[in-house]
Amino acid sequence: MDWLPGELCLKIFQLLDHQSLASAPQVCRKWRALTSDDELWRKLFTDRWGPDAAAFYAPEGSKPWKDVFVVQDRCDRYGLGVRIIREGKDYYLIYQGEIQRYLGSRQDTDGDGGKDAPRQDAQDDGQRLISNRILFFLGDLEAACADAKRVKA
Repeated sequence: MDWLPGELCLKIFQLLDHQSLASAPQVCRKWRALTSDDELWRKLFTDRWGPDAAAFYAPEGSKPWKDVFVVQDRCDRYGLGVRIIREGKDYYLIYQGEIQRYLGSRQDTDGDGGKDAPRQDAQDDGQRLISNRILFFLGDLEAACADAKRVKA
């Protein structure tokens, strides 16, 4: 598809869902640029939530439509309140769909003890490991509850 004109690629990308578009940037630089097209994400937003919502949530300043779409999608999946969510192996604290804080990754608990982190005493490492496990447990619980609600509906 690298030899196709950009306009034709955009037409093809308009037929894809947002999850497929999210993985397309990993293919090549051309696809990364094309899948970041603001008009493409505005159209996806309008198709999913309608023109009234698109007018209401239209991005201000330099914020792209892709970011607005991602936040609205998170609101649909997790609600508007404060939540601990898991995306891949990473955990985040979100509020109204916006990521407020990165909490850590499952990779940090694989036994390396955070090799890149400055060395602290054993008690601090133990407390950090326990707090990470609690946060990850809450994130897994939130994810399981969200999955159960989707299956029920």
